[in-house]
Amino acid sequence: MPTPSSSPAKPITVSIVSHGQMALILPLLDQLDRHSAAVVEKVVLTINIPEPDLAAGMGWRFPVERIDNAAPKGFGANHNQAFTHCGSDWFLVLNPDMRFDNDVLSPLLAQATPDAGLLTPRILEPGKTAPEQHRAIITPLEILTRRRPGYAIPAVPAWVPGLFMLLRSQAYAQIKGFDERFFMYGEDFDICARVRLAGWKLQVGENLLARHEAQRASHASRQHLKWHVGSLLRVWSSSAFWRYRALPPA
Repeated sequence: MPTPSSSPAKPITVSIVSHGQMALILPLLDQLDRHSAAVVEKVVLTINIPEPDLAAGMGWRFPVERIDNAAPKGFGANHNQAFTHCGSDWFLVLNPDMRFDNDVLSPLLAQATPDAGLLTPRILEPGKTAPEQHRAIITPLEILTRRRPGYAIPAVPAWVPGLFMLLRSQAYAQIKGFDERFFMYGEDFDICARVRLAGWKLQVGENLLARHEAQRASHASRQHLKWHVGSLLRVWSSSAFWRYRALPPA
């Protein structure tokens, strides 16, 4: 994994992966251009399954570097590949179905403390009036109780979902990015745990909001549910999980 040797004029490289989702990605790129072009050095767009180049000829104020995979890769492998094209101080892992009504990236950077390794705003899910609650360390009990009355919501999240992760490139390189042994869903918790174990903090812009137009395939697909459960089992059998549980609260 590269560590930037000199900072470009703009601090953020954005990584977006398309699984035949260009119809979702084009409005997202429009919003990044409208609100955050001043801090986006470039977008690395990974095409995980073949699809037309609908972004060709568009006039955004940042370049879009397209990678066409010869064969589909997993979530972590795609973003690790994109990171090899990153020369900026920050690397933004962004889902195609994220939406922005204003500039979230510049204020996040302005709030970043020197020891912040991963930044995120609050995330608003469809049909909700309040952002998603902070998440505790994943355990079977936590999964069963997180939506029930009396659940103790942590003041600082133990992890954040992989739909929006603004990672300091130095931290990403230090931990060698995502663990590609995870195929779906577990890699977001795992990278948060390893960022913390490496001495960095997870920092939330509590006053900043991004919207998630959720595409929840796992709710409709048995295969996705199987991958989800398998990833949880891999999380709970990993050394990073047990070392992270032993850390004092942030």
